[in-house]
Amino acid sequence: MSFITTHDASGKAVFSDTIPEKAPVRQVMGGDMLFSLMYTTEGFPVSMADSKDIKAYQNYLTNTPAISIPGGTACRTVDFPPDYTSPMHRTPSCDFGVVLEGEVELVLDSGETRLLKRGDVAVQRGTNHAWHNTSKDSWARMLYVLQSAEKVVVGGKTLEEDEGGID
Repeated sequence: MSFITTHDASGKAVFSDTIPEKAPVRQVMGGDMLFSLMYTTEGFPVSMADSKDIKAYQNYLTNTPAISIPGGTACRTVDFPPDYTSPMHRTPSCDFGVVLEGEVELVLDSGETRLLKRGDVAVQRGTNHAWHNTSKDSWARMLYVLQSAEKVVVGGKTLEEDEGGID
């Protein structure tokens, strides 16, 4: 559930009724992972005049964005089935990943790993990585906030985006 606030004509805070509170769930990787796009923004700073940000989010609900949004942010939940490992992938974004349910291992292309437990946060800075639900019988859920960033340059080489086949 996503509760979006706005203002009424007098300037009082109210809950927006223009978007359903339950975000649509999208199956990715042949249905192995479940993505729910909770909110998006475009540009920095975010323009909220005339509900411009809400209108942009409405557009992304029908025109699904890639993993990250160039020049903006995406807030989404991802559900991982038991013993599932996502493909290795890299996005031009600085991401904050929070484990909401279960335990998830962050796997880097160097072979390094870290086990994240409920409430732990990973800051993903444009690196090539995968996520692994370590449970053999329970789903795991993470919340991600992905904010657009410049592509990473290492040793004069630009590291390009690679969504790893995540559709």
